[in-house]
Amino acid sequence: MAGEYSFFDSVCNSFDKAAMFTSFDKGILEQIKQCNSVLRLHFPVKVGNKTEVIKAYRVQHSHHKLPCKGGIRFSDMVNLDEVMALAALMTYKCAIVNVPFGGAKGGIAINPKNYDVYTLEKITRRYTAELDKKRFIGPGEDVPAPDYGTGEREMSWILDTYMALHPGEVDAMACVTGKPITQGGVRGRREATGLGVFYGIREVCDMKEVMDRIGLTLGVEGKKIVVQGLGNVGYHTAKFFQEAGAIIVGLAEFEGAIYNNNGLDVEAVFNHRKASGSILNFEGAKNFTHNMEALEMDCDILIPAALENVINKENAPRIKAKIIGEAANGPLTPEADEIFSSKGVIVVPDMYLNAGGVTVSYFEWLKNLSHVRHGRLEKRFTENQNKNMLDQLESLTGNKVSNDIRKMIIHGPDEVDLVRSGLEETMITATQEIIETWHKNPNINNMRTASFLVAINKVGNSYLELGIFP
Repeated sequence: MAGEYSFFDSVCNSFDKAAMFTSFDKGILEQIKQCNSVLRLHFPVKVGNKTEVIKAYRVQHSHHKLPCKGGIRFSDMVNLDEVMALAALMTYKCAIVNVPFGGAKGGIAINPKNYDVYTLEKITRRYTAELDKKRFIGPGEDVPAPDYGTGEREMSWILDTYMALHPGEVDAMACVTGKPITQGGVRGRREATGLGVFYGIREVCDMKEVMDRIGLTLGVEGKKIVVQGLGNVGYHTAKFFQEAGAIIVGLAEFEGAIYNNNGLDVEAVFNHRKASGSILNFEGAKNFTHNMEALEMDCDILIPAALENVINKENAPRIKAKIIGEAANGPLTPEADEIFSSKGVIVVPDMYLNAGGVTVSYFEWLKNLSHVRHGRLEKRFTENQNKNMLDQLESLTGNKVSNDIRKMIIHGPDEVDLVRSGLEETMITATQEIIETWHKNPNINNMRTASFLVAINKVGNSYLELGIFP
């Protein structure tokens, strides 16, 4: 409808701002921007004594690299515009962090809380079968993953359905990521998005030029942080920041928000919510009945990790944070972006900051294709090598290290060590590339435009190298 906010149009507007700084032909830019393939589904499912028609989508935004990659969300708010926007962001996200996938996204327009497990399984399996009919799933074509409202359980149903439809396909396990470990999942996937958010913001905080610009000291230690959303991403983001010495002063969930200027114990708040059903009335914290009030609390870093469009032209002027880390997809409207740019607030954009999930999904996909666990081949060799070197040093110096230090030095990398190391390298490299691009272009006034520029250059060059545009 005329005048209605469009998430996809918002993504395209951000794309256009960055495209002005490229030399690509307009046709190439248009090809990069548009969604290549859009699948809209309606299928019947028996729910109790009635038949319900389920509405679902799968969008493949870009085929410049295959397979396409993107999560599947279960939400009654799912619509085509949202899925197209998220698929586009996946293309740019993968390009920025050098993950060789095209962007995709899927969604089923249901509230999973309204269905029992048996019915959810029926819906998920039927959706998978419909995707398979149209070749919108497969290890080399399109690889889904969890998103809002889905998790390991749903991914295992998708895997089982796909394998039943493709008996004997040796790489079938790579048709979906975010699976349980027993079904070919990778260790470290669950906390990957939150850890990636931490690595990305930490790298920004370690850049003296950026911190001097906004008047903050180097590093995350001692920084006051508010996190909106205590789901998987928000919880792990807050936890990793707290472990690094930051002070979590505010937490928000749909039932309200809490604040303590001296800091909140993330794990204790999480357990309090599990026991009471709410984060409110946590000992020593001030309650806010409206969770949106959390966005306006005093802090250095604000991390919206829940919903889209929570920061807009109305509340943006009242936000006090000097750094905003977009852990959620699209938490800022374009108007809010402009306000923060004019105020000098650093917005670390979603399109790469929450790329931890897809980065570790890439590692899982590689694991499934190679049919061997990361670290299995080198762990024992590394430990033996480290032990020999330590023994030699102790022999030469005549000194012995303690057992704890000995274990730490000798330790060979487990799968989770390698996954976290690869994620840390990915986020640091991406952050540095974006900041460098930003500083090289004095007419670019924010990290989002710089991020889009990095993505456009990489996707555009891929098209040129493919010879699609001679």
